[in-house]
Amino acid sequence: MKWRIASLAFLIGILCTGIAWLSMQPALLRLLQGLSRLAPPGSPEALLRVQVQALLPLWLGLALVTAVLLTFCVLYVIVGRPLRETEGLAERVGRQPEGQLASLASGPLLRRVHVALERTSRELAEERARTHAQLVALQDANERLARAQTELVSAEHLATVGRLAAGVAHEVGNPLGGILGYLSLLQSRAGADTGMLEHLERIEEEVRRIDGIVRGLLDLGRPRTGQPVPVMLQAQVEATVRLVAAGADFAGVEVVTDIPRDLVVRCEQGALSQILINLLINAASAVEGKGRVRVSASSEDGRVELSVEDSGPGILPEVLPRVFEPFFTTKPAGKGTGLGLAIAQHLAAQQGGSLSAGNRPEGGARFCLALPVA
Repeated sequence: MKWRIASLAFLIGILCTGIAWLSMQPALLRLLQGLSRLAPPGSPEALLRVQVQALLPLWLGLALVTAVLLTFCVLYVIVGRPLRETEGLAERVGRQPEGQLASLASGPLLRRVHVALERTSRELAEERARTHAQLVALQDANERLARAQTELVSAEHLATVGRLAAGVAHEVGNPLGGILGYLSLLQSRAGADTGMLEHLERIEEEVRRIDGIVRGLLDLGRPRTGQPVPVMLQAQVEATVRLVAAGADFAGVEVVTDIPRDLVVRCEQGALSQILINLLINAASAVEGKGRVRVSASSEDGRVELSVEDSGPGILPEVLPRVFEPFFTTKPAGKGTGLGLAIAQHLAAQQGGSLSAGNRPEGGARFCLALPVA
């Protein structure tokens, strides 16, 4: 680099000295000519003029050397040293391999600095891209971990419920059957005693509710024995809608279906019906018997997504993470057991699918059932 600066300083010195000499030459010539006219031959003034003319090349050389040295010092201090430090800094930041650093050892200094900075910029851009990709992968991993943790907790709950169901099935089921038998006998003997009949009917209602809870536990805890078969989704949804629409809860509910005819899913028909019934009953309960429920489906990437949407108030943010927990319900006491959605999600997983819950942007809840395409 010093030799390049020296060469540049030499060129600038020659240029400056040449310009100075050319600009001063007319004045010097006129001065010498004036001295020649004023001084007689052989006088000291004439000798001085001759000496001045002989020393002019020497003065010109000294001026050139001085200009070159001054220019070199100025260029080296102001330009050369900062550029050398910048080049070293760029190379250290870029952390280039030895082979690539060797390629920077030739060429003009500014070109080398430019190449070093360009490589550094490219390295930083690639590092930012790698960091962004790692951040996205970390976020995906965290989301998968959170989902796995939720599924693990849910699976642990289901396993506990299964063990509980196996233990209480015989202990509770048989006595409930006996109680119902005795209630039927008492109702037949009550005769016209309306007060007694009313009390017996309430007892029977509560006993049957207990029986429903036990059956729900059994459905939740034991595996299904049916085999998945191809099911025409449109026909199955319409049949299920006709079944539930006959109930009193659907008297003021408008149920709309939008299912393509060619969609075929692979699942157990009874399990699909049970999932749909639970979702439709929950939707009717969400709109409080007056509103709109829409059932739609679409296919993508080898899976069919069946959505059940309602026009109700939607699911509260603090409730949404717990909607599939066994025994969790937002209904008043005596109106729900909290097993319907837990059973539905369990059945969906047994069919090789999934069931998720969320809210629509325009309001209302949305439950999405994903099943494999047949």
